[in-house]
Amino acid sequence: MLTIEELRVEVGGRAILNNVNMEIPRGETHILFGPNGSGKTSLMMTIMGFSGYTITHGKITFKGHDITHMPIHERARLGIGVSVQRPPTVQGLKTRNLVEVCAKYGRRTVDIEELAREVNFNAFLDRDVNHKFSGGEIKRSELLQLMAQDPDLILLDEPESGVDLENMALIGETINTLLHRGIKYAKGKPHRHSVTNASKSALIITHTGHILDYITADKGQVLFNGHLCCSRNAREILKWIGEFGYEECVRCAMEMTI
Repeated sequence: MLTIEELRVEVGGRAILNNVNMEIPRGETHILFGPNGSGKTSLMMTIMGFSGYTITHGKITFKGHDITHMPIHERARLGIGVSVQRPPTVQGLKTRNLVEVCAKYGRRTVDIEELAREVNFNAFLDRDVNHKFSGGEIKRSELLQLMAQDPDLILLDEPESGVDLENMALIGETINTLLHRGIKYAKGKPHRHSVTNASKSALIITHTGHILDYITADKGQVLFNGHLCCSRNAREILKWIGEFGYEECVRCAMEMTI
């Protein structure tokens, strides 16, 4: 689905990403860990094609297309969707109208009212985009837009940020629906995940790892100081980070590759 080769990125003339290599196969969900300022969001914004992120070396391929220098709207039409951590407030634009635009350029006919019901969002459709929304409401709005777009690759930047526990369960279930994953989840209890008919791919940034209580990840990776330095089971990585911190986790990973 997505291949990144020897990617180097600068922001404002300063190197942010250094020789990043990554592959996300069709149907897989990858978790990207890393401390603040490590380049996680920069990588996601570069994949999506946001301005200000200058690729100085390397290549990004999506579904066989070289998208390294492709405009952001063409990437979206190819099937990449994104939910940023802090989306802007857009006064004068109703959420319903924004979702209609997402659906227009998606690849299936959707019932916006029905989609909104899935994320308990009907009461917000005729309010200005993100205006006086809570953290959980903003995340549900972002996910509703992605549901309307129906992308093949979903980029999520800290979906648990600013979300209370009540909304977190709903957001986790919605992400699973977006990814076409059949998940069994019992609130507040240990549970087993079953993955069926997964056809969508995802790259999910997390700082806390709370999202792993609600979704199943195929792989975890660590970005540290602009370098992708670890790739293995996401829950193992989270456990190591919790016990030893990022620097020790990275040192251990580097020793294992020598």
